[in-house]
Amino acid sequence: MNDAMLQTILLVAIIIVAISLTGVVLLQRSEGGALGMGGGPSGFMTARGAGNLLTVVTWWLAAILFALTIGLTVVGNMDRASVSMIDANAVGSLATQPQTQQQQPAQPQPAAPARPSAPSLDDLEASLPSAATTHSAAPAPQPAQ
Repeated sequence: MNDAMLQTILLVAIIIVAISLTGVVLLQRSEGGALGMGGGPSGFMTARGAGNLLTVVTWWLAAILFALTIGLTVVGNMDRASVSMIDANAVGSLATQPQTQQQQPAQPQPAAPARPSAPSLDDLEASLPSAATTHSAAPAPQPAQ
């Protein structure tokens, strides 16, 4: 049995269990509290034993649903067990280039000076007037006495 067929079987089983779980939860009697809608004794399956049976069935269906979803995750990742995304990203394009291109020397290109995309602190200091010229050019006014 291949992985795709097993994944399909598990997915169908998950759908059946999820629909069953929804039906069992909807059959249970309301305990009240939800927007003031309490369950009265006129509902379907009002005996205490039926409520306990539905509770047990709910727990079993929930456990089966969790087990099936974990199983589907494991089966879906079985073929990728030996491949790591970190290794594939670290190698990058080196793994996809043929050997003939890797052995050719790189042709030198003239390097242009890099310009920063945002102004630097040096640009800010150059645009401000120096502190020495501002103090000597205009003396502070003296208060009149």
